[in-house]
Amino acid sequence: MDKILEAVVMSSYPNNVKQGLVRRVIEAAKQPMDSEQCWSMLELSTKLYLTGDTKYKREIGKEVLEVYGHYHPEEFEEFFNVRFLLSLLQEGYGPLGKRSHYVLDYIQLGLQFVLESPSANSIFSLLRIEVLRKVCERPSPKQCAKISKLLMQHPQCIPTGKHQLLFCQQLIRCIGQFQCVSEGEEEIMEFLEQVNKVSGLLQRIWRTQTSAILPSLKELFTIISSTEEQEVPSNALASVVQFVPLELMDGVIRNLTNDDSITDVQMMMAIGRMIDWVSWPLGKNIDKWIIALLKGLAAVKKFSILIEVTLSKIEKVFSKLLYPIVREGALSVLQYMLLSFQHSHEAFHLLLPHIPRLVASLKKEDSNSATSSLEQLAELIHCMFFRFSGFPDLYEPVLDAVKALPIPNEDRIKHLLGQNAWTSQKNELACFYPRLASKSETGKIGLINLGNTCYMNSIIQSLFMASDFRHSVLNLTEGNSQPLMTKLQWLFAFLEHSQRPAISPESFLSASWPPWFTPGAQQDCSEYLKYLLDRLHEEEKTGKRIYQKLKESSLMSQAVEHHYLNKTLIEKMFGGKMMTKIRCLKCLNVSSREEAFTDLSLAFPPSDRNVHGSTAIQPVEEIGPQFIEPPENAGQLTGSPWIQRKAPMASDHAAPSVLVETLGFQEPGEAANPTRGNDVGVDAAKDPLSTFGEQECAPKDSRSVPDLINYFLSPERLTAENKYHCEKCASLQDAEKVAELTEGPHYLILTLLRFSFDPRTMKRKKILDNVSIPVVLKLPILVAPEETEEVCQPGKDGAVPGSGFMTVVYDLCSVVVHSGISSESGHYYCYSRECTDTVPHGQPQDGVPKPASDKQLDFEIQWYLFNDTRVSFSSFESVSNVTSFFPKDTAYVLFYRQRPGRQSCLLHEALAEAGRLHGEPSLHKDLMEAISKDNILFLQEQEKEARNRAAYISALPKSPLWWRDLDRDKDDDSSSGGCSPAAGGGGSGSFHGLVF
Repeated sequence: MDKILEAVVMSSYPNNVKQGLVRRVIEAAKQPMDSEQCWSMLELSTKLYLTGDTKYKREIGKEVLEVYGHYHPEEFEEFFNVRFLLSLLQEGYGPLGKRSHYVLDYIQLGLQFVLESPSANSIFSLLRIEVLRKVCERPSPKQCAKISKLLMQHPQCIPTGKHQLLFCQQLIRCIGQFQCVSEGEEEIMEFLEQVNKVSGLLQRIWRTQTSAILPSLKELFTIISSTEEQEVPSNALASVVQFVPLELMDGVIRNLTNDDSITDVQMMMAIGRMIDWVSWPLGKNIDKWIIALLKGLAAVKKFSILIEVTLSKIEKVFSKLLYPIVREGALSVLQYMLLSFQHSHEAFHLLLPHIPRLVASLKKEDSNSATSSLEQLAELIHCMFFRFSGFPDLYEPVLDAVKALPIPNEDRIKHLLGQNAWTSQKNELACFYPRLASKSETGKIGLINLGNTCYMNSIIQSLFMASDFRHSVLNLTEGNSQPLMTKLQWLFAFLEHSQRPAISPESFLSASWPPWFTPGAQQDCSEYLKYLLDRLHEEEKTGKRIYQKLKESSLMSQAVEHHYLNKTLIEKMFGGKMMTKIRCLKCLNVSSREEAFTDLSLAFPPSDRNVHGSTAIQPVEEIGPQFIEPPENAGQLTGSPWIQRKAPMASDHAAPSVLVETLGFQEPGEAANPTRGNDVGVDAAKDPLSTFGEQECAPKDSRSVPDLINYFLSPERLTAENKYHCEKCASLQDAEKVAELTEGPHYLILTLLRFSFDPRTMKRKKILDNVSIPVVLKLPILVAPEETEEVCQPGKDGAVPGSGFMTVVYDLCSVVVHSGISSESGHYYCYSRECTDTVPHGQPQDGVPKPASDKQLDFEIQWYLFNDTRVSFSSFESVSNVTSFFPKDTAYVLFYRQRPGRQSCLLHEALAEAGRLHGEPSLHKDLMEAISKDNILFLQEQEKEARNRAAYISALPKSPLWWRDLDRDKDDDSSSGGCSPAAGGGGSGSFHGLVF
């Protein structure tokens, strides 16, 4: 009968004809048959099953085997013996070089017919040994899946005792070497199925033998932490982790992170490879294990590992959000990585270029998964905006991408940040501030944030960019008896000449620290600035008093005496004078007091007070108490400011006005504002300032800096509880109080009083009103009558004849921005540029330096953005629009520099003379040596760090280029939605890229 069957199978008849003949043979096999005939049929069916070159032949072999196993069990048991199975497993079946791949399938098929036979236990014992040997030989995923299928169906064949533990470990080693070589979707799905069968076997064993779990996990960790593997362990290992009971997680992680035998390099290798597992589809709890290990490393303060791994892997994790099949796990890991990385903006900034494209892709996908992910991503982005404010230029495209998505409230943001931080002790991360390989492309140097010290950093950078002040500080001689100024000089010198990308201002911070400030807490930068300038001023005054005592003992030369008799440097640079006048409304007596100031604190007008919006020219009524009627006998008040500044009538067009002006761009071809030319008494054709129209950045009904200055200079009525005690009347009387600027500082500092006390909440609240900032400001300065006549001569500064005021022009040079809603929190950063005189000081015309050229006025001076360690190029457009894009980011402290004019002529000439004599400030020997030594030290540190980093980076697992995922998602109208990564179907190439 075997000859008949073989002839039929090998014949050229059609399969349907063959099938009829085969059925007859099979039916005949169900009848009693002698042993020899059974053996012949079993040998033939075994040959067909194991070596058949077509699926049809193998199917016939299988069918015949099943019939003989069922109807001739004794003969089948005798044929299917231990020796035969050992030969199959060890030597294989078929000719050399063409051994059958179906041996395991054959054994699984035959086992079902010998389970009750006396030889069953012997067969099981043999298979327990042989499957362990097979696994140790590292079979292919397909063969490994067949072993798993066999053992799942016949668990009696699973190794026991110590062999079982070894079997689990070797099975994990097999999975670690699994690779899918094909990119076809069907082949990939088959590969995934094979992996799931193998990991499913492990789950089966762990359920019955929980003691095997921890040794198995130890083996897995050994594989992924190895630095000697030639090939990267397969991501298929993720399928193993999903079956580990979560109740074991805490103990496993604790043991791993506290194991001293595991080196940092091994740990970094392991966590890096685990993070790659987010690519593995259909895996459960993988994200939980990754996050648990990251938290475990944070608990034992392995911050360097966390930083390196986060920076190297976060972009790849982010790219997996394109794929719905792994999106949920990838988003969980991304959320933890970002929310925990709070010491630096580096991780978040790596994602900025990719966020708009991902958001567009998720919107296009328009699925529940995409919508949910978009909302979570937007929440995450706003948390990062809150934590790392001060990068408006970088954040603008991202903000535009997520503007239509919900914005979390501040309590929610603080909760998320507080819940995920690596540590609550910020000083523990002090040595892990952003690593900058080289100086900013701007050539400027940043300042390290020493724990909420951005308020100081922004002030120091603003002072440093005040070039006249910086040069004066750097030119100070050694041994000047000013310890704080000396520290500032050293800090400025390092900012000027260091090779470091950022330096630590720790020494200056400790020296300039206001005693009432709380260490580590956010402070008011304006308060710090006032304290700093006052300290520097008083320190120099103390030096002058020492000089006086030395002079009395005749120990000083005349040259030194002349140096000490001048104003202090702070007075020269930032000192102005203001006249406060109070007039009794009963007797009309005026008392006045002149006082010095280093900054003007500008309050916001009440909301019901009319502001002029974008109007750039402020009439005199916005400056002085002109509404007070003069007395009948005007002679009593000759020279009184109220008479000089009487309000012009509506019909009196020739009446002079005193202005606070802003200057901005004028559109080409637009006529100059004729009102301005008349008001300042200057011919528009001759004055380059008059070629500029009104500032255009101020939206309707918004406030501007001139509004606040006019409000500051406007009259205040003293009545009721605020009545004035008039010495002449010898009683309390209603009065008018007015402030007038009598001397403009070289650098005008304006503080916008944004913080006010809210009696309802008992806290200081912030005024978030947008205030437009003019790049050029004209300020009225009160001058004596004889000075007025001099000023009104041709070639002098513009003045209002008969008004007693002259116009002083200021250029904006720094803006300190506060980001946040409270003075006790938030972040400070600053925009700055170096304003210098464009015309050499040694070439005055008619005794007065030339005004700045139009080129300087058209904003061509480069702006920089200083945000702690990061310095970048910026623009005045960014300065003007920052609050529009980021409502909590508001201008707080402004620095303006006075242009050369009659009033500032002496100071400008002195500065110019110093510049010609000394050129760039020459530093004294000790300071130059300190900078040189530190630059050499920095180069040595760079070399050492490069070596260490190379070791770390080489330890990180290599993975496919993450950006290919994002590149695949570029809009292509010709592509099928079902095959795009975002659609979830995944084309063959994209799916392969996802998993492997």
